[in-house]
Amino acid sequence: MPIYFFGAPREQLIDGLPEPPLRVIAIDDTAAHMKILAEIDTYAVGVAREKHHRYLLNDPATKGVMLMAGSESVGYAYIGSNGHVGPLAVTPDDLLGDAFTTALNLAANGSSEKISAFLPGNCDSALSVAVRRGMRITFPMLLMASPGYGDWKQYLPRNPGFM
Repeated sequence: MPIYFFGAPREQLIDGLPEPPLRVIAIDDTAAHMKILAEIDTYAVGVAREKHHRYLLNDPATKGVMLMAGSESVGYAYIGSNGHVGPLAVTPDDLLGDAFTTALNLAANGSSEKISAFLPGNCDSALSVAVRRGMRITFPMLLMASPGYGDWKQYLPRNPGFM
């Protein structure tokens, strides 16, 4: 699976970025939120990742948000103070582009001068958003994994070593 590290200057993204299509609420370290995150991860990548979420929620340089369509939690995203988006996951794969656009809005409204994300090669909607916003591939990679590790059409990793 090709994974591309995309990046762009914050100012380039913020100009003309559409309004976030999804509503966000902060992720908290409650049993209810952990259950929702586990369901999203199991659907998106085939395994729950509670330890990863707890690690990210305890990182003061990272903000986690639940992505909401109406009153339904449809995904999550983490945005680093360094402008990096990820991990990000959604349950309905047709919402990945909207989820990535929402996360880019959060990142672009931060203070980092650069915005970045790892995008799997089969995430067409996220790749389209990135290219339309002027983001460019700065580092290509190839992920090799055993079958059954999700189809990656609903998931953007934080970085390859974090998986």
